[in-house]
Amino acid sequence: MLKLIKSALIIGLIALPSVASTKKDSLKIYLDADFSNHFESSNSIVRGLKVALKTVDFKIKGRNIQIVRKDHRGNSARSERHIKQFMEDPNGLLMMSGIHSPPLLAHRKFINENKVLFLVPWAAAAPITRFPSAENWIFRLSIDDSKAGKVIVDYAVKKGVKKPFLLLEKTGWGKSNEKTISSSLRENNIREFKIGWFDWNMKTAGANALIGNALNAKSDAIILVANAVEGKVIFEALISQPKEKRLPIYSHWGIIGGDFHKQLPHKQRRKTDLRFIQTKFSFIGKKLDPFEQEVFSSAKKLFPEIQTPEDILAPTGFIHAFDLGILLIEASRQVNFNDSISSVRESLRRALENIKGPIRGLVKVYKKPFSKFSKENLDAHEALGITDFTMARFGPSDEIILEEK
Repeated sequence: MLKLIKSALIIGLIALPSVASTKKDSLKIYLDADFSNHFESSNSIVRGLKVALKTVDFKIKGRNIQIVRKDHRGNSARSERHIKQFMEDPNGLLMMSGIHSPPLLAHRKFINENKVLFLVPWAAAAPITRFPSAENWIFRLSIDDSKAGKVIVDYAVKKGVKKPFLLLEKTGWGKSNEKTISSSLRENNIREFKIGWFDWNMKTAGANALIGNALNAKSDAIILVANAVEGKVIFEALISQPKEKRLPIYSHWGIIGGDFHKQLPHKQRRKTDLRFIQTKFSFIGKKLDPFEQEVFSSAKKLFPEIQTPEDILAPTGFIHAFDLGILLIEASRQVNFNDSISSVRESLRRALENIKGPIRGLVKVYKKPFSKFSKENLDAHEALGITDFTMARFGPSDEIILEEK
């Protein structure tokens, strides 16, 4: 597949004596995500990571790589328990997160102070990777909300929006977006806009009230920051309005992390214009090059229910987890794993900051995805930038179609 993968197979990733692999000596990646309410996104992350690890046969110098699923159910307290379990595991290599930002925001200080290595393939809140310390332990390959708001707003403005209504979930993720979206609106000389806030698990009555507020404010569009559960309720409230009152929605990508597309099939979604932010890769609507085809073929072999690109549900999770896995493999080549697990984690953290490309991924070719964090280098732990983001829409078969370049 790649030169780096072939070399990894030849030299091994970790300098350990060659021993028979057992469950006891497996190195573990803890995936702390919401498997209860956002199964599609969490499972997609698992699959993308597995396809990346398959390139090295799920082994690191004779030791298996084991993915440990931890379901925090969207609960930050449960997530904290999972982090502490990881810290006590002598074979715990690193943690990976899911769609939700709030657990990472709630425990960012704890994670960094206790040197818990975290890879983030989805959660987008801007502060996650910007802990004010040179020794920063969280790395992201995903949308970054310090830039996402600008992409969404600029697109909406090009579509003619002049007076949007912001609908934001009342969490750290929503508040992070409120700052960037408001700033981007002002940069576009839009100063007249209202904001509505909502909690997780909002019901129909609450959504109807918010849509009513948007219409009473004479807004011409909705800018939405929501996950699939609340996004569905809001969308249903909007399309229940007469056709002439159905505002277009320009959304963050949280709505694609669950079963939004199943709950609201195409005949419902087509009742108003819905666009959402994505990163610039899709298996759909293009001829795959040999690298992309090999990734997809590997996914089909590992997961027989995947036969077409449309079968990869919540594809963002798959794509980003695959790319993070490839970067992890490359970083591991720099690490001597003969020491204690705490020293291994520290060495791997430094290695991630010193990856030298080019390394082919799905989203892009990575030249230097991460670097040492400082207040002058706030994007140090962000593998993607604003040029890697675009807008997208659902197709009639629930596929995600990227905007043409």
